[in-house]
Amino acid sequence: MRRIIEYSISVVAALFVSFVALAQDDNTKKDAQAAAAEAAKLLADTPEVVVAPPKPVYWTDVLTTTLNFAQTSFTSWAAGGNNNYTLNSIIRGDANWAKDKKYWNNHLEFDYGFMYSKDKPILQKTVDRTYFTSGWGYKVKDKLNYTVTFTFLNQATNGWLYPTPAVKEDEEPSAKQWRDARVLKSGFLSPAVVTLGLGIAWVPNKWLTVNFAPLTGSTTIVGNEKLRKNYGMARKSKYEDTSEFPDEKDADGVYFVTGNYYKPATFALGAQLTTNVKFNINNKFNVNSNLVLFSNYLKNPKNFRVNWDNTIQWQLSKLFSLTFITNLIYDDNVRVVEENFPNGHRTVQLKEFTQFGFTYSFTNKK
Repeated sequence: MRRIIEYSISVVAALFVSFVALAQDDNTKKDAQAAAAEAAKLLADTPEVVVAPPKPVYWTDVLTTTLNFAQTSFTSWAAGGNNNYTLNSIIRGDANWAKDKKYWNNHLEFDYGFMYSKDKPILQKTVDRTYFTSGWGYKVKDKLNYTVTFTFLNQATNGWLYPTPAVKEDEEPSAKQWRDARVLKSGFLSPAVVTLGLGIAWVPNKWLTVNFAPLTGSTTIVGNEKLRKNYGMARKSKYEDTSEFPDEKDADGVYFVTGNYYKPATFALGAQLTTNVKFNINNKFNVNSNLVLFSNYLKNPKNFRVNWDNTIQWQLSKLFSLTFITNLIYDDNVRVVEENFPNGHRTVQLKEFTQFGFTYSFTNKK
């Protein structure tokens, strides 16, 4: 293109010089020719400007933080009630990489909150969940990908059941009595679930992903000895004889005395089906639903382990949002300890909470 422009300018200059030459004498003709030659030389010596192509961006990063505070106070309120304070935090992070037919997606969810109520004058945890998933994929067709998926599910601190302390009539339990009466239900790495699966993903559009991993290893970890029996840990080989090594409970009904009879982790090999629905409406209304079904080839394959998480967020303004979250769990190996079931029982676990609060997003997109 540059050579064509130079050639065109030279032709125009030559025509101009010829036209001027017809109307002027020899000296003027020579001056015009010299000026045209000098202009052509200057143009030829001008370096060509090369525009560098934009540097490719392979990463897309998004971090969203939400902080919610609620306070309720009662003064001479006929209907009754207890003063309480609640603080909850939500963190959602994504770091995704894509190049040619390969991609690597990472997603983190961290929810934590606690409350203080006058009727139970101690801090009580209301929500505590850490969920991380990382998936590598390779596109083999327009809508099909080979995948390797890793997930990690855990909680950060101990969770408790709060039975009412035994006190004298007309006496309110103290904070110490509430703490002494509580029963441990969970803790850090108690339990924690780690999975690694090889499979194939079907991605028909931007909002739906279905991943089937027929070869999936799943490890459940229970580091706290008190909780191992309730979370379905197998007995150690030297303690397999229950008549010689019977289970014993402490005063709270927890298998503390004989918790060391059980292994700290159990492994399962099976198939996992994951369905994720994620879409935005005008960047104001966001829906994310993730359903995970796991079948253990080695033990009761028809009894699926179910994890179903839903997050709905309505961005009311730049800094404030309304968030609704549900977490549903069913695990055939887990026995949930409740006041009416001190020995634990199998049941569906459901948690939901609605929050209004401060939200801010840090975004680095392509």
